[in-house]
Amino acid sequence: MNFEVRFKSILSRWIKNVYLPVVIIVVTLATVACLVVRNTYLNSVENSAEEYARSFSQLSVMDSDFFPRAAKEYCEEFEAKDKIEIMVLDSNGEILVSTSGFERKDLLMPDYKRALQSETKSAVWMGKSSAGEKILAGTYLLEDFGNGSNGAVRYAVSLRLCNRQIRESVAVIICLALFILVFSATTGLFFVKSIIRPVREVSAAARKIAAGDYKEQLVSTHADEIGELCDSINYMQSELAAAENLKNDFISSVSHELRTPLTAIRGWAETAKMSVGDEDTALVERGLDVVLSEADRLSGLVEELLDFSRMQSGRFTLNVRPFDVAVILSSAVDMYVELASKHDVEVLFTPAKGEITVNGDPDRIKQVFINIIDNAVKYTTEKGQVLIEEVLEDGCVKITVKDTGVGIPAQDIDRVKEKFYKANNSVRGSGIGLAVADEIIKQHQGLLFLESTEGVGTTVTVVLPIYVVPEEETEKIIPTENEGEENE
Repeated sequence: MNFEVRFKSILSRWIKNVYLPVVIIVVTLATVACLVVRNTYLNSVENSAEEYARSFSQLSVMDSDFFPRAAKEYCEEFEAKDKIEIMVLDSNGEILVSTSGFERKDLLMPDYKRALQSETKSAVWMGKSSAGEKILAGTYLLEDFGNGSNGAVRYAVSLRLCNRQIRESVAVIICLALFILVFSATTGLFFVKSIIRPVREVSAAARKIAAGDYKEQLVSTHADEIGELCDSINYMQSELAAAENLKNDFISSVSHELRTPLTAIRGWAETAKMSVGDEDTALVERGLDVVLSEADRLSGLVEELLDFSRMQSGRFTLNVRPFDVAVILSSAVDMYVELASKHDVEVLFTPAKGEITVNGDPDRIKQVFINIIDNAVKYTTEKGQVLIEEVLEDGCVKITVKDTGVGIPAQDIDRVKEKFYKANNSVRGSGIGLAVADEIIKQHQGLLFLESTEGVGTTVTVVLPIYVVPEEETEKIIPTENEGEENE
């Protein structure tokens, strides 16, 4: 089997699904922030410049004779000459006076032309001066009161300081964005690496376990899903190791179970063959009895294995019909009374009064009783007892098989119904009898549970629901006398 693990796919998925969206978001936010900073600075400059220029609005009330002199006085008294240049234009668009004191005849003033065409009588322009310096210029027309002094006020401010502040702010934003991207990449790669490393360890451990090395254990310092995965792998390893041990024990047990009767059959068959023609018929009969007994034992073991195989593959079927459970139980008990007496074990059966009908497969239920009673007799020492009782209780029949045998250790009581598991390997058995019995009872909607104390004995209880005859409406037809005579 080819175990191909592409660890780069984790990194590529992280880049595609996590880091790339982060890059897009950070770049978008940085771009928006830069535009906001630029517009904020430019709007601040524009508002300040317009506020300075609006201080010249009183010129609109001057008459035409006093207008030039008043404009000159306003320009001379202007205090922010080092920050902004204010120009006063006449009604023809010619510069009358400027706060800088320089005469400019060929100055480009696109903002003035736009203001003439604007409904708001104002306009702003950003561009380069004749000296090549970036400036922000604006013009607003003075209100015409009919005195002939209406003209315009224009301002121009250098953007050198503003652009420098914009560049510095943009540089800070870009550095912050790069820091976020680098930090995200570093932490993300570290996180991905922290996932890939334990995944590689888990993969290596899984390969070893798949190859049959059940001693491999993962050590994780993570208290998260990775640590939980490592714990699950370790648990799986321990369960597989236990299953492997159970399988080996099962194979050893079944091999022993098969070898013992086969040895007896072979030995007694050879003895019987050598005794043919002799007068010692008793020996031949004894040998044949042993052969038949061991053959039955082998047949029972094979049937048990076949039942387990059917149960595992889902082909375990039942031939369901109503039957008297007491009859089946009594038949199973009779099979072991004589056998138990040979081992000095007393079997006592207390049936319930009256007929108790159960809906199920009588052969399978008898198989369960035989398995339970057989275990009770096997694990009970000499002078012991096996008490079997049948009780009707709350719409169910409860069958208890109580022995005075060796008992089951407390650490094994919860596992004796597992497949292949044997709490005591000193006694014959395949270790799947109780597993099959438990499955049969479950398919009959019943319960099978055990109670045991080591050195005292074990009690196995089987609970099955009582069969209730369904109510069916049947039409009874009673023939008349005439019909009876006609039939005669």
